Amino acid sequence: MVTVSPFKALRPAAETARLVASRPYDVLNSKEAKVEAQGNNASFLHITKSEIDLPDTVDIHAQAVYDKAKENLDAFISRKILFRESKACYYIYELTMNGKSQTGLVCGSSVDDYENGLIKKHEFTRPEKEQDRINHIKTTGAQTGNVFLVYRNVNEIDAIINKWKEKNPVYDFIADDGIKHTIWIVNADETIEEISLLFKTKVPCTYIADGHHRAASAAKVRAALGSLAPEGADIFLTTLFPSNQLYIMDYNRVVTDLNGLSKNDFLSAIKNKFDVETAGKAFSPDRLHTFGMYLDKQWYRLTAHVGSYSNDPIGILDISILSDNLLAPVLNIKDQRTDKRIDFVGGIRGLAELEKRVDSGDMAVAFSLHPVTIQQLFDIADSGNVMPPKSTWFEPKLRDGLLTHLINETEMD
Repeated sequence: MVTVSPFKALRPAAETARLVASRPYDVLNSKEAKVEAQGNNASFLHITKSEIDLPDTVDIHAQAVYDKAKENLDAFISRKILFRESKACYYIYELTMNGKSQTGLVCGSSVDDYENGLIKKHEFTRPEKEQDRINHIKTTGAQTGNVFLVYRNVNEIDAIINKWKEKNPVYDFIADDGIKHTIWIVNADETIEEISLLFKTKVPCTYIADGHHRAASAAKVRAALGSLAPEGADIFLTTLFPSNQLYIMDYNRVVTDLNGLSKNDFLSAIKNKFDVETAGKAFSPDRLHTFGMYLDKQWYRLTAHVGSYSNDPIGILDISILSDNLLAPVLNIKDQRTDKRIDFVGGIRGLAELEKRVDSGDMAVAFSLHPVTIQQLFDIADSGNVMPPKSTWFEPKLRDGLLTHLINETEMD
């Protein structure tokens, strides 16, 4: 069973929360972050993307960038943009997009649970991305990025959270992208104890939905600090969503060329493993094992032939079916992680983005996929396997800066 802990969040005052809250560090490049933070001295991007306050010639992974993040974090605290909660609390975070809400519990998850496999993974991590977050945490002493976890929902936990949401929230605002962010503080000792006990007795494991690098980095920071690791390094900042709340979006593909084939030869080749039908409009698959394809201003519906894929947890994934039966044998894309001829388009951008990439001549063909299901994510993580790269897209994103965890629990007390 998993261990979750309340923590003393570093957070903004209610009146400045909207200014502080920023999109996650890994969905913006440096140039985009600089534009987004322009004229806003309270933007948390000054901490998560601190290169925006340094000359463009500075390498974004230079120690000077992490030192600037620490300097900016200290300044936010001294200017009272951020303050430390007086007691360890849980927090309830609700995101609302297009009228659909999902609610999670913000807490500290156990590094021991991560290392012992109770927090399950479904992706490989890249060492350079891990090192970036390790350097950021070690220099700032703060876990600024939230790890998005999911668990099989428990009715008793759902009931507590729903009841607590009847109270007044501490934050409630709509960000520039139209996403509504609402946060409640769970500060009653009895409720805190009840939540902790329910997770310890009712939740056998949690699953990383988004944030594999942040989780791995938190564990490696504690290991690197060894006996000098503060108590706060034993947990890392997470938001846990019950499976009945989670919304997974599609993660689509675009490819630069047809591997030397003519349009007709390409269509002929893919008919070996797929039924191919023209579609009258942009096609988003309405079921597993079907695909949309956009080629030469025409949408097609592809349906995988029965028997062209295996039923193991990886082989049955739509991205595996597309890769094994089309991308690899027809387009010669063997490794999506490294091949420069393929790119990935998150479902939040819509099918119009696929059309735009192909119509511009930048890409030759686009594929729309049905989203991975939460059960598929569970099955793969439970089997100890990993998904192909860029299989899942989660939206909306949690905002950075609203709730930060300082790994030195005694600091500022």
